[in-house]
Parts: sequence; structure tokens; C-alpha cells
Amino acid sequence: MASLRKASTRFNHLLWQQSPKCSNLSLVNGVKHMSSLETLGFIGLGNMGNHMARNLVKKGHKLVVFDVSKNAMKTIENMEGCENCVQTVNSPADVAAQCKHIITMLPATQHVQEVYTSRGTGIFSAIQENSLLVDSSTIDPAASQEMAAIASEKDSSYVDAPVSGGVNAARDAALTFMVGGAPKSFEMAQKYLSVMGRNVVHCGPVGTGQAAKICNNMLLGISMIGTSEAMNLGKKLGLEPKLLAKILNTSSGRCWSSEVYNPCPGVLDGVPSSNNYYGGFGTALMTKDLGLANNAATVTKSPIPMGSLAHQIYRIMTSSGYAGKDFSSAYKFLQDQEDKS
Repeated sequence: MASLRKASTRFNHLLWQQSPKCSNLSLVNGVKHMSSLETLGFIGLGNMGNHMARNLVKKGHKLVVFDVSKNAMKTIENMEGCENCVQTVNSPADVAAQCKHIITMLPATQHVQEVYTSRGTGIFSAIQENSLLVDSSTIDPAASQEMAAIASEKDSSYVDAPVSGGVNAARDAALTFMVGGAPKSFEMAQKYLSVMGRNVVHCGPVGTGQAAKICNNMLLGISMIGTSEAMNLGKKLGLEPKLLAKILNTSSGRCWSSEVYNPCPGVLDGVPSSNNYYGGFGTALMTKDLGLANNAATVTKSPIPMGSLAHQIYRIMTSSGYAGKDFSSAYKFLQDQEDKS
């Protein structure tokens, strides 16, 4: 018996040596904890950032986080299965002082500039040498290039990595990341982005990720308005909305706005149109992104008549009480215009 126990012990020791990837991994309530993964900084815990940060924790990363909302920080700090996974701090500078790899997910250009450059509280006030900054906000490409230049002066790297896919994709770690940056910086960022997304695409130097995102969102805004018009017209002509959506989605009019994110209430479950247009991607944010597209078109002298018109429509929506609603509320906006006429 003693010899059997000795042989068993030796066999288990050999298995341990041959399985180093499993030696530091545990699973608690679906959250993996891997001590070898470095602590990351994460700034911006809104509708998208909250889910992105959670997916990093689920894969074993510890986080140092900051958000202007204390409730947002408390929510992720207390996420189920997470014990000492998340540390909250008082400023972006506090994040930079503790972490060399930082991800930001912020609403607009001015927020990025404030978080990165504010004297005493911004990331650049406390950045460490050889840091990697990954900004997943959708902002002006010129602002991304400005942040990258400052990072370079501080012996650090910056990539712009805006996302597409919406809140559901953020929750399911199925985002698409459009990344602008040097090849080596992209390689470093890719291992983190792959945890939060399904597609990570290198678009070129800093700013090209933003360029791709701006083009995508301009098309998205146009297609959402077109889908809203088609669904509203079909309903007025006596078509049942679910039937019309089925026809569109098996015909040449098919698009993401009709198939995955239909703006007509009751057609799809789990989308903002079936929740009084709450959650998802706000009308104010779509208006901002269309403004970025229009600015870029002016600089490059590119004609965008449909993009310009979409921007005008969303600007009117924003000033008419729709700013806090999802951008698919274009459907309701059209109906409200009918009621006023």
C-alpha cells in the first residue's frame, strides 16, 4: 500500500508539472481568477464600459477603476463572484499611478481630453514609463492623435480602439474593435481587446480606428432612419410589423437595424424599442458621432448628403426630448411628427 501511495503522489506531481496553465486558476461563481494576469486600469463604467470591465474580471484580471459615478464603481466592485477583484480610486491619475495598462471608455472628445490631460488628476499627471493606453471612446481622430503624441513624449504608447456591436455585444464579449496604432502597440492591446470582443481589426496608425468607427456609425444612423421610415410606412399600409420585419430580413432591404435592433416596438425582445427606448446607444451619442462624420467630411471635402441629413434629424430629436432615449427612437419620432401634423 505504501508503494502505491508513493507512486500515486509521484504521478500527481508529474501531472502538476505538465499543466502549468492550470496551476494558478480557480473558478468562483463563474469568475476565473488567475494570479499571473496583470492588474489593469479601467476608466468609464457606463452602459458599455461596465460590461467590458466585467468581462476582464471574469477572465481573471484584477482592475483599478474610476468613474465619475460612485454607484457605477460600487456596482462593479460588488459584482457576484468577485472578491478583491476590483479596487476603486478617486481620479484617473490614481489609476495611472497603479497601472501601466489602462483602458478608457468615455462618452465624447471633451471627456477623453479631461481624463487624460487634466492637471493633477489626469492620466498624464501620473503615467508610468512604458505604459499602454487603450481608448475605446468614439472621438475626433485628431484628438486621438493628440493623445498619442503626449503619450509618446512620456515614453508610453496609445491606441484608439472604438467599438461596434452595442450593449448586448459588450455584455457577451462579442464586440468589434477598430484599432489605430503602431503594430507593436496593437499586439499588446490585442490580448486585452480579445477578452472583450470577437473581432479585433488593426486599421492602421493612430486615428484610423476612429475613422472606421465614424464611417460605420454614419451608415448606422442613416440605416436606422431608413428602417424606421419603412416600418412606419408598412404599418400605415396595413402590414403587421413582425411580418414586415420578416420580409425585410429575407429580402434586399435587410440590415442590422432591421434584423438585430428593429426600432418598431414588439418586433424583437430584448432591444430598446421593446423597453420604451431605454438602454442601448443614446440619441445624443448618435448625434455626436454624426457630427464627427460631418466634421471629417468638411475637412476631407467628401460629399455626404445622407449623412448630413441624418445628422440634422438626430439633432432635432435631441432637442425634442429624445436625447436620453436610444437612437432607435427615430421610429417614435416619426410617429410623433405625424401626430403633430
